[in-house]
Amino acid sequence: MSNFSSARRSEALKKYFGHSSFRKEQERAVESILSGRDTLCVMPTGAGKSVCFQLPAMLFDGVTIVISPLISLMKDQIDSLSQNGIPCACINSLLSLSEIKDVFSNAKKGKYKLIYVAPERLDSDWFLSFAKNLKISIVVVDEAHCVSQWGQDFRTSYTKISDFVSQITPRSIVCAFTATATLRVRTDIAEMLKLQNPEIIVSGFDRENLNFEVRRPAKKFEELSSFLKERKDKNGIIYCLTRKTVDELSEKIKNLGFNAAPYHAGLTAQDRHKNQEDFIFDRVRIIVATNAFGMGINKSNVSFVLHYNMPKDIESYYQEAGRAGRDGSPADAVILYSGQDIRTNLFLINESKDKQYSSPEEEIYLKSLERKRLKEMDLYCNTHECLRHYILKYFGEAPPGECKACGNCNCKSDIKDITVLSQKILSCVFRMSGNFGKNTVIDVLKRSKNARVQRFALDKLSTYGICEEHRTEIQDAITFLLVNGFLDMTNGEFPVLKLGGRANEILKDKIKVEMKLSAKKQKESQEAQVYQESKSAGKIVKSQISAGAIDQKLFANLKAVRAKLAAAQNLPAYIIFHDSALLDMCVKLPKTKEDFSQISGVGAQKLAKYADAFINEIRNYSRE
Repeated sequence: MSNFSSARRSEALKKYFGHSSFRKEQERAVESILSGRDTLCVMPTGAGKSVCFQLPAMLFDGVTIVISPLISLMKDQIDSLSQNGIPCACINSLLSLSEIKDVFSNAKKGKYKLIYVAPERLDSDWFLSFAKNLKISIVVVDEAHCVSQWGQDFRTSYTKISDFVSQITPRSIVCAFTATATLRVRTDIAEMLKLQNPEIIVSGFDRENLNFEVRRPAKKFEELSSFLKERKDKNGIIYCLTRKTVDELSEKIKNLGFNAAPYHAGLTAQDRHKNQEDFIFDRVRIIVATNAFGMGINKSNVSFVLHYNMPKDIESYYQEAGRAGRDGSPADAVILYSGQDIRTNLFLINESKDKQYSSPEEEIYLKSLERKRLKEMDLYCNTHECLRHYILKYFGEAPPGECKACGNCNCKSDIKDITVLSQKILSCVFRMSGNFGKNTVIDVLKRSKNARVQRFALDKLSTYGICEEHRTEIQDAITFLLVNGFLDMTNGEFPVLKLGGRANEILKDKIKVEMKLSAKKQKESQEAQVYQESKSAGKIVKSQISAGAIDQKLFANLKAVRAKLAAAQNLPAYIIFHDSALLDMCVKLPKTKEDFSQISGVGAQKLAKYADAFINEIRNYSRE
């Protein structure tokens, strides 16, 4: 395999993608692939995973096959690549037979550098025959967590990928990319795809520009209404657990005067397509959706993602929340939590008809994994600790301290000594032999006389009625003990509490246990935050610049120019330029093509196509 100098990599990065330097870990991934090594790369949404394989695809001879799970994901990538002057194509169910034949013919002539294909196509004889006649330099597996049963979106079709690769001669480099993968899932990916001595790159899961928050409102819709009124001109996604909730909520939001549209699998394909397009093209500001929406949506100006119901697991939540602030701008990721969300999620897990299982044993096993992930999500929603750090620790990182920026960190808090209460809870769980759930444990501690307590003679235990604290205080303490390993909870359909691995530290070693209690949220003034290009890091970074540093009228004018260019090509505005590029123009005020080439995101193709339009607008505005 050829060697590629740092200068050549940087030249290609600027030419095709308009960036003067790589982001964190991008260069390491590119170097690994260009050296001919299989690579597994985990980067959070918005960190620039696509560049890691698209740039090597341009430098290598031959074609790169990208395996992607959704048509919308393919379309977005194809549109972006075409704007950057990169020859590419896709093969999916929307293409006619004659169109697929045209792709085959052009591919054999070497007209494409990347071809996107769904995993279901790989085991068909006609596609395998086509692939064997190509010089394939790289096979890229996008959304690679789908290959793992431990992942949140397991797809059987992904398990056939290694068979496809084994039939390509000579064997191609295989690269796998995902935004969310625990250590267990990363191990699974490497094994299931049969990666050979892979370079494993985990760039870090932190999305510093996202503000994480969990709210527990008594009246959810009133809370949502207040939240939206504070963000009248912002674009956002609202996720719900059920189609019924999506339909009802979207109508209520429209009645408030907001431009919103629903999205779920129960709508016709035509309606889903229309509503998605309206959101992408900024004709609709708010999309209300089930988790069927979002993968492949690279919309850069989403200012918030709000979960009206608690999602099913942290992996799904982080992926969905990551659709906010993709351009690096500050954005909100908020959950409106209630206890009913747990029951709804359990019902959806237990009664799911959407998935197919190879055997009853596999169904039992996979559903137990889903319930385990749901338990972790519930603990996240109930912890008083730093939310960002809870997420990072879940994915195996060891953050140094609190982030001081999430909903929990931004609350005034008191420290409470819960040593005695913890001892009482653990003693009660021990005496109940680990056979009962959280509510029954609390019933015993609170001297309940309900039928279940009496039926199992739990009122005879020495721990019966030993707690004077309110139920919510006991619930919070149990959550704290679960999060910190003093208690454990089973993954069955009816989970029960058991002593955790650290229980003896409290019961025998008598350590002091302190828990942070969140109080009223602090009201803090926020400086206007804008983004500028960092010359040292070569990326868009946050800087505390006063709002006056950006001419808002010029910014609006540049957005209008972008909208006109996008409409003429029937493309979403963000495909032309992200807002961050327009902000960069407002700061640098380019007056020549050479100046314009220094704008973040301006490569050779976009320089030739769009420089004049934006430079002329800036010149005219300066004259005014």
